[in-house]
Amino acid sequence: MRIRKALILAAGYGTRFLPATKAVPKEMLPIVDRPVIQYIVEEALAAGLDQIVIVTAMSKRAIEDHFDRNPDLEAALAKKPDYLEEVQRISGIEIAFVRQKEMKGQSHAILGARRFMGDEPFALFYPDDVIFSDKPAIGQLLDVQERHGGSVIAVQRVPQQEIVHYGAIDGEPLEEGVWRVRSIVEKPAADEAPSNLGSVGRFVLSADIWPLLEKTPPSIGGEMFFTDTMTMLMEKGGEVFAYEYEGQRFDTGRPIGLLKASIYTALRRPEIAPELAEFLRALNVPA
Repeated sequence: MRIRKALILAAGYGTRFLPATKAVPKEMLPIVDRPVIQYIVEEALAAGLDQIVIVTAMSKRAIEDHFDRNPDLEAALAKKPDYLEEVQRISGIEIAFVRQKEMKGQSHAILGARRFMGDEPFALFYPDDVIFSDKPAIGQLLDVQERHGGSVIAVQRVPQQEIVHYGAIDGEPLEEGVWRVRSIVEKPAADEAPSNLGSVGRFVLSADIWPLLEKTPPSIGGEMFFTDTMTMLMEKGGEVFAYEYEGQRFDTGRPIGLLKASIYTALRRPEIAPELAEFLRALNVPA
């Protein structure tokens, strides 16, 4: 049976964007004219995931408001049908929200949504990772899960010196772009990484993950790291696969990543691209 549930973790502070994120959630920062979180929700919907839960935190009410109706705004847009249609489309998406009351890591955040997920398999998103692709990245992982079962992690090849920022995959090749994962080494030294395959923020998870989330031991600072949960799953005999997705990813949790995503998107918008391209050429910035 095809997985239909999606869980999006959006409780982080966004400290890299301060002071902009003091009152505005980082997930609400725009890529051109849509907030980051909307790109994630639209990816989920495009892959057939129509039961969406977003984990938020204190001071992130703006995310809920974005997906809620605004009758006053709709009335003001009565003579602007294109804008009105877009606003109504967004507010028509059915989303449940859960607030993480303590910042205790990814596994703790996932557990907080358990009553909505129903101990079923689900897709997991880290919204910092925005991926542009012809076929939704999470849909690619769902296809792998349908072929092989188990759980699936999205990976990409990264320069060896950058693997220190990722969970590095030690895996056995199965088919083109797919590995059976033996272990995940979180943020290894460049010369100790088992590969240059780094995990990114898309997962398809079997129902076997739920009891292990509860047993995930607190680590540094009392946080329950999801990599530890995945390691426990493999130690219990659960199959985990890595898939090298097709698409262009941007880490919008970093200012430079958000800026690159905005430029990438704008250059693909015919009403914006010519003027932006001309502006960029005119800058003549030395390398």
